[in-house]
Amino acid sequence: MNENDVYNYLGIAQRAGKIVSGENTLLSKGNFNRYMLLVIATDASEAVKKRFVNKAINNKVEYLLFGDKEKLGLSIGKSPRTVLALIDRNLSQKIEELIGGEV
Repeated sequence: MNENDVYNYLGIAQRAGKIVSGENTLLSKGNFNRYMLLVIATDASEAVKKRFVNKAINNKVEYLLFGDKEKLGLSIGKSPRTVLALIDRNLSQKIEELIGGEV
């Protein structure tokens, strides 16, 4: 897996409007079922990881632990992000494929 490819695809997804980012935004949107994939930063706190992993499992949403907050935010042109949600199935599948399907 080439980490840079994953970050590039995240940037493409952001420019296409297919990413929802940030803890508060994801939790306040309420409609977790529309998310195809959650990407959770590996350096997120254990409480945040647990909260979003449980949310993903309860809503049958795929999730991956990948990257760090700084790089995730940078890849989508924003400040550090702990969690991103992709709402496009094709981009989600490509990112899962690049990361290796580590769930």
